[in-house]
Amino acid sequence: MRARAWTSVVAVAAVLGLVGTAAAAEKCEGWKVLFDGRSLDGWEQHGGKAVYKVEDGAVVGHSVPNTQNSFMCTKERFTDFELLFEVQDDPALNSGVQIRSNLKENDRVFGPQVEIEVGPGEAGYIYGEATGRGWLSQDRGKKITLKKDGWNQYRVVAKGNNIKTWVNGEPVADLTDDEMSKEGFIGLQVHGVGGREEPLYVRWRNIKIRALD
Repeated sequence: MRARAWTSVVAVAAVLGLVGTAAAAEKCEGWKVLFDGRSLDGWEQHGGKAVYKVEDGAVVGHSVPNTQNSFMCTKERFTDFELLFEVQDDPALNSGVQIRSNLKENDRVFGPQVEIEVGPGEAGYIYGEATGRGWLSQDRGKKITLKKDGWNQYRVVAKGNNIKTWVNGEPVADLTDDEMSKEGFIGLQVHGVGGREEPLYVRWRNIKIRALD
């Protein structure tokens, strides 16, 4: 085998070894990938009729007129966890990620929602979706501005009656609430837009979770 060819083989093997090591390390740390970048296996839609699809390794949701809030939800339920995801949101579209959420009899999703809006506004704070309680985060003094054209990183830690959030590495919410559900699914929201015909888009990727002891 020629020296150049052998060098290429060694380089490829090294890269594959690094990938394998990273994957093994992630598995050892307890992380579980919720979205594989190719399909919506393990997810199901509830609520409204917004359109969800997979495109370029992301879950893409877009609004449709005259439907209620829509949610693409995990079939699996979670209790105490750390959740990581990245998101891009149209500046004109309100969105969010449900955590520890549940269903009412009419297929209406309810529970804590981590707010997503380009802002500056309440991005990262906790809203009580369909709970009748409004904002669960009462202190929302810090106004976060999401990137309009890039990806925004969210981190959520839910343990017991406490939820903490970070947006692009910056701490935002620190909520303690004894009335919240302590178990439920994760849901990706496309907010209702009334009669607006032009679709508005929100995208998520790199969604993973790990249980906390």
